[in-house]
Amino acid sequence: MSTLKRVLPLTVMLAGLLALAPTLAGALQEGTDFRTLTPARPTDDPGKIEVTEFFSYACPHCKEFYPQLHTWLATQKKDVVLKRVPVSFDRPQWTNLARAFYALKSMELLDRLDGALFEAIHDKHLPLFDEASLAEWVGKNGGSSEQFAAAYTSFAINNATVQADAMSQDYGVEGVPTIAVGGKYVALGNTFPEILKNTDGLIAKVRAEHAAAAAAPKKAVPKN
Repeated sequence: MSTLKRVLPLTVMLAGLLALAPTLAGALQEGTDFRTLTPARPTDDPGKIEVTEFFSYACPHCKEFYPQLHTWLATQKKDVVLKRVPVSFDRPQWTNLARAFYALKSMELLDRLDGALFEAIHDKHLPLFDEASLAEWVGKNGGSSEQFAAAYTSFAINNATVQADAMSQDYGVEGVPTIAVGGKYVALGNTFPEILKNTDGLIAKVRAEHAAAAAAPKKAVPKN
């Protein structure tokens, strides 16, 4: 097959994808439905579409959003991954809950106690805002208080919490929950369903951008 015959289908595909991208973007209004991160931020897996939720267990809106987000996530394609980032906004109690998130994650208890911690704080009104109270609660809910305390005070958990706050500042997060897509865009909206709808549009936009980049002819490396 000649070089022209090989390149032509790629060119046609690329043209189609580039034609599709403005349509996807046109369905969303920048400043109303989303904002662009400039420059784009790196994601953990460039081969996936990373959806990042900035949240706090102390936030009642995040508690309300939690089941809606996970119901939505179950409808997504396999190229979409969710990354959750707890923020503190320099509030000591929120910092403690961010540490709790990473401690539970390190103990592989997050799936079991994630939603339960929201419920304990907002439905049962338990004051789980310090290490001792959180460790006792974990011990009463199937985990080890001692293991939780060790993780909670570890260097790794402290470092993860500091990095989470730095990331929230880098993304310009001013309130939670906030959703970002692909390290490039932040979804906006006046209601949770609207935010998730705009997130869907941004996922489609990033997916088209990934496909266009993959289909673009590679530049030849000049020989010395």
